Amino acid sequence: MKAKPVIVATLLGLAAGVSAAQADSVSDFYKGKTVFALVGVSAGGEYDFQLRLAARHIGKYIPGHPTVIPQNMTGATGLVMANYLYAVAPQDGTYLGLIQNGLPTSQAVGVDGVKFDAARFQWIGSVAPTTETMVTWKTTGVTTIEEARQKDVIVGAVGSSGITLSFPVMLNDLAGTRFKMVLGYTGSGALDLAMERGEVSGRAGSWSSLKASKPNWVANKDINVLVHSGPKPADLQHVPGAGDFMSNAEDRQVLDIVTMGDTLGHPFATGPGVPAERVAALRKAFADMLNDPDFRKEAAANNLEVDPVSAEALSSAVEQALGASSASKQRARKYFQ
Repeated sequence: MKAKPVIVATLLGLAAGVSAAQADSVSDFYKGKTVFALVGVSAGGEYDFQLRLAARHIGKYIPGHPTVIPQNMTGATGLVMANYLYAVAPQDGTYLGLIQNGLPTSQAVGVDGVKFDAARFQWIGSVAPTTETMVTWKTTGVTTIEEARQKDVIVGAVGSSGITLSFPVMLNDLAGTRFKMVLGYTGSGALDLAMERGEVSGRAGSWSSLKASKPNWVANKDINVLVHSGPKPADLQHVPGAGDFMSNAEDRQVLDIVTMGDTLGHPFATGPGVPAERVAALRKAFADMLNDPDFRKEAAANNLEVDPVSAEALSSAVEQALGASSASKQRARKYFQ
């Protein structure tokens, strides 16, 4: 039985009215408001850069055009901020967080201090997935994983958790490298400075971050890229993947858990209690921002690739990590402190 045209028209009109009312409600809420955009590490480095880049541009696309203020909330390599965003920050859409991409894995493997459920974060989006790398300074004489199996390399890490620690420690265990860890650097900027001063001779870090923050390192060949995980960009085609050095399928499953943050990139989220219509508005604003010519220009000037990861893809990756086998998660746990 076909619906009468007048009924269809009425239903469509009601739906449009509801949609418009929701849009007006979101706009009315944000008008005159301040949105706080949080990052859990200190100034310098790609997380801080991406947060501030988004803060400069996303406000024009959020209904009501609120002021967006970036803030650094440091502690435990982003864990303090993630816990705050999840359980303490107002759940009204006025707080966003750029989540350290290793934190969902930290939850999966049972790291102490995690007070959030990553599956309940309302993910907004990510500028691009990440390619993780292990690099050494030019003076070490270590240019390959094979050489890192034969010689000690002093490697720095941000804080005492996160991918700058877990990636090299995992390589020691599963690929036989001899990285000696120095923990406690406050952020990527401090770690980069330690490399230049000779305090440490290597570090793990995303390839996009290194190109953005230290383009001279890349141009002058000051660093050697030993291995990568995640998507392989065109300029790293000669670099082997971490899985090439894993002896069996079980080891490669552990690798997938440790490096699942590659899929997330640098993901933005808001709290679990934010109303659905405001979450939808924030997701649309983030997607629209990524197509903004000024945003794209600034990103390109800082060697930041834009290859969007949707909220749905972020949620799927998090659920996959949390749903990994207990045996694999238990093995991966030892790479996180």
